[in-house]
Amino acid sequence: MPALSARLPAAFLPAARRLWAAHPWLLAGLWLLVQAAFLARYHGPHFANDSAPYLEYAQNIAGRGYFEPGHYRRYILYPLFESLFLRLGWGWWGIVGGQLVLAALAARALYGATRRLTPGGGRRAAALATTLFILWPETQQFNAYLLTESLFISLSVLALGAFVRARNGSFGHHLLLAALVLLCALARPNGFVVGLAAGLAGLLTLARQPTRRPFWLVLLALAALGPVLWRLLNYQLATYTLIETYQRGDLMFLVKEWAVHAAQPLRLPPPGLSPVGRLAYFYWHNPVVGLRLVLGKLFVFASGLKPHYSLLHKAMSVLLLWPCYWLAAGAARQRRLWRPGRLFLGLVPVLQAGIVMLTVDDYDVRFLAPVLPFLFVLAALHLTGIEQHLPTEQEPDK
Repeated sequence: MPALSARLPAAFLPAARRLWAAHPWLLAGLWLLVQAAFLARYHGPHFANDSAPYLEYAQNIAGRGYFEPGHYRRYILYPLFESLFLRLGWGWWGIVGGQLVLAALAARALYGATRRLTPGGGRRAAALATTLFILWPETQQFNAYLLTESLFISLSVLALGAFVRARNGSFGHHLLLAALVLLCALARPNGFVVGLAAGLAGLLTLARQPTRRPFWLVLLALAALGPVLWRLLNYQLATYTLIETYQRGDLMFLVKEWAVHAAQPLRLPPPGLSPVGRLAYFYWHNPVVGLRLVLGKLFVFASGLKPHYSLLHKAMSVLLLWPCYWLAAGAARQRRLWRPGRLFLGLVPVLQAGIVMLTVDDYDVRFLAPVLPFLFVLAALHLTGIEQHLPTEQEPDK
């Protein structure tokens, strides 16, 4: 703690050193306190607006092994997760207890991943990133909800931990990463952003290698898989009424205060187009309204300023969240940070923002919360001065 020691009077140094040595335990205690506070606030497991379809699906799986078709098959992992505890007879408390266990593992993985991103330990950055993750309400409140968000956030952070561990080239860590990004894709329709970010980080790193053959082989494999990926994307969008939200001018689903209204009639896609084709048709033939929609959605997604939020909530976003974006952008540009790591950390929020811009934001934080841990890690790395601790990269990334 050389930097801290230089600022403290000598009388306080022994106590400060003991406190710092115990900071992992302090973080664990803080995490437990936050979880208890949310459980007390909601009087136990919280049944939200969208909890009923998940629980109904889970009960069908637990009772009859029935995987019904429809919209919620795109969230299949969470009903499966719930069905395990329902089948065991543990009910809602079992579900939330399972979410809390995964959330605790995720907090630990976030701390470990941040440390591994900085040679020499990086404990200051790890402690700061984990503190932000624990104290920011919108990343922890869903642990008490009967919704898929807690599971998705935890799996995303665990994937980050696996991604950083895979730096050593271990087959086991690569296998764990592949399993976690697959689970993320099954937890939410937009969950593929975690795997896509990991893949793009690896691909962009391969493009910088002296030998370009692996890069071209991967591109060839992706081209061969193009038809399959196209069908998967259309499948994910099939049950969404996105063109209807465009017609209403929604920036947030079913929130009318900030809707974008067209000055002239819109040109709507003809029947028979695929879901992706319908989106392309709309933006090609309505470019001005389309630009206003995507920029408006980006603002309401990233800003944390929504019309129904309290003044305190909005102030927290402006004073705390907005600076994190600036700090994260600084870390993402820092060439001394491990290139695949900063690419992965930066691409997850960027890809998530792109999906929201093309679809529609939610009235709460369910789309923003999963990317905040990645921003917190980058912000903590920048704020603690990674440029002072990391050697300049002089060899290709591995």
